[in-house]
Amino acid sequence: MKIYKILTTKQWDDAQAAGVFRGAPVDLQDGYIHFSKWDQVEETARKHFKGQDGLLLATVDDARLGDLLRYEPSRGGNLFPHLFGSLPLTVIERIIPLPMSEDGFHLFEGLLP
Repeated sequence: MKIYKILTTKQWDDAQAAGVFRGAPVDLQDGYIHFSKWDQVEETARKHFKGQDGLLLATVDDARLGDLLRYEPSRGGNLFPHLFGSLPLTVIERIIPLPMSEDGFHLFEGLLP
């Protein structure tokens, strides 16, 4: 299954320089990297990234993350993917710009699946 991570351009640039993504500030605080499934990622963007321009969407095949990936309950009991470790850049399938509308909400229609 594909899972998704919203990143800032700076976070992506830093990850490329380091050769690995260790997490956004919230990930480092919580002790794991937050991901979303496709049916969750738009709500994640609305809740945590409204009005932030210059965001990127990373696509990862969850099977490539092994035992470090766990699906855990969050937001109303929905299971969200959490990676307990760093994200090797070699498992990222795509990085695409996340467009934003004039009202500050990100546009997902037509991006992927």
